[in-house]
Amino acid sequence: MQILDSTHTTQHLPMAALIDCLEQMFIAGCEVPLRHNHQIAGQTSAEDGILLLMPAWQTGKRMGVKTVSIFPGNQARGLPGLHSVFILYDATTGAPLAVLDGDAITSRRTAAASALAARWLSRPDARRLLVLGAGRVASLLPDAYRCVRDIQEVQVWDIRPEAAQAMVARLQAQGLQAAVATDLEQAARQADIISCATLSNAPLVRGEWLQPGVHLDLIGSFTPAMRESDDACFARATVFVDTPEALMKAGDILAPIASGAWEASGLAATLEQLCRSQHAGRSSADEITLFKAVGTALEDLAAASLAFDAFSAAGTSGASAT
Repeated sequence: MQILDSTHTTQHLPMAALIDCLEQMFIAGCEVPLRHNHQIAGQTSAEDGILLLMPAWQTGKRMGVKTVSIFPGNQARGLPGLHSVFILYDATTGAPLAVLDGDAITSRRTAAASALAARWLSRPDARRLLVLGAGRVASLLPDAYRCVRDIQEVQVWDIRPEAAQAMVARLQAQGLQAAVATDLEQAARQADIISCATLSNAPLVRGEWLQPGVHLDLIGSFTPAMRESDDACFARATVFVDTPEALMKAGDILAPIASGAWEASGLAATLEQLCRSQHAGRSSADEITLFKAVGTALEDLAAASLAFDAFSAAGTSGASAT
């Protein structure tokens, strides 16, 4: 059984290849049971955590499970709020093939899935990207979106200005035109694409800020208590989701349903339907589109298989094996 650490997992998941791999997996499909979600009590409510178990498999091919621990209180400790591990198996024999760094898989496939959706939902001429968040996933979004759109300008907003500035410095070092967004409303009104990757429990983006033709991407919230947008965003936009599970778990969706601002029957399509050409995506240059994702084990399995196959093809030098 091979063990791919963060460096090797990341090395074998180049963003462009990962985006294409996810598209092919959504087209092919696989078995994805609902994730297990367990609350882990901390010494205080601010230290409460969540344990997720996310299995998926393709008959006769591969299967896997990702364990994810989310502890938002880690920010106060100067630690990442999320840690995860992925175990990849042979689906015919059940033999374990590899243990991979789940953090690298989660962050890269999350950013890649957003970019994949943007192939259909953002305007082809989109140039200006606003990123809310400056963590691990957020830092990958400019690279992911540049694989599908000719992004020329990036603005970064974070509740911690120093984190936004650090991310901007990294983007500038890569040759990108990047700046810190000090006025979130103004930045949102100027953006072609707004991508939110935060752990916020209160709306950050207001529907009244959304300009004709903008694409709003919501990928940070994944529980009923978490929100990155207000009800008006859903009332004004054509809504898409990664999987139907988003309708059951995401506060961004549950809140506007509860208030009557939006109805689940108004859902335009899932990411699978977009990939399978069962929905055309954006219908006009002025349409406001919204993509809400909570993540799916299908993406994890696709990413793990891609990384393992590339790693095996390159040889096992530098990795450990058991």
